[in-house]
Amino acid sequence: MDDAIIIGGSFAGLTAALYIARARRRVCVIDDGTPRNRFASRSHGFLTRDGSDPLDMLSQAREQLGAYPTARFVKGLATGVSGGIDDFAVTLRSGDVLNSRRIVLAFGVSDVLPDLPGLAERWGKTVLACPYCHGYEFADRQLGVLQSHPMSAMQANLIADWGPVTFFLDGHAPPEGEMMARLASRGVRVEPASVRALEGEGTSLSSILLADGRRLPIDALYVAPRSPLRSGIAEQLGCTIEQGRFGPIITTDAARMTSVAGVYAAGDIARANNALIAAASGAEAGIALHAGLVFEAIGN
Repeated sequence: MDDAIIIGGSFAGLTAALYIARARRRVCVIDDGTPRNRFASRSHGFLTRDGSDPLDMLSQAREQLGAYPTARFVKGLATGVSGGIDDFAVTLRSGDVLNSRRIVLAFGVSDVLPDLPGLAERWGKTVLACPYCHGYEFADRQLGVLQSHPMSAMQANLIADWGPVTFFLDGHAPPEGEMMARLASRGVRVEPASVRALEGEGTSLSSILLADGRRLPIDALYVAPRSPLRSGIAEQLGCTIEQGRFGPIITTDAARMTSVAGVYAAGDIARANNALIAAASGAEAGIALHAGLVFEAIGN
């Protein structure tokens, strides 16, 4: 039996595993090899690794973690967890069952994108979600924000710090009173027409085709996708789940413990929407998990 099984092997999961392995506890990372940021060619804002390929970062992280004798990897997809603290059973899609004393949920979220021609293939390249991750590279160019979420108008106000912004309502009603005034004060142009398609060479973006036939020049488009949990395991376990800004979030305490004893959560599923913050939350979960094992053993 492992001391911990980590479900998800991206920045949060691997960092949690690293801290547990450095505490000389047995840890197993289950991962299917599809991290959320696989669509981006560069990761920004991660100190000492700014501008690195996120897949290369994860590959190096697995190599470093693999040097610890108490750490191991299982390639696959966890489909269910049963049991309880000190005796969890994790079932894989292959039918295999693994056992552990503790669980860290780090399986991440999925991005559900608007159904517009030309959008999905540009995701992570010129169609973006986070200006802190990719905004600097498009500074002072023609930027757009697509109305896709109740927070989109606020996003347009924020992104105006990186360059001239057009807020594409895509046929939706315009923001009311005060928000329209804020957009105007930030120099944001509001375009009411419906969007028909995104255009450009390869994954680059050069224009947006509107339903009335006009084409507006644009270099990057920001979208706020819906982000459901990638797995139903948290619900299956009975973890408390709350509604976040962009989708459901697993509720945790300050130690990253969920409402279920012995189950921790880290990364995007626990309010950590970039690689650096996800890694930090994984460290918190790994440290707390190890401390829990120690203090349980000594009766405190």
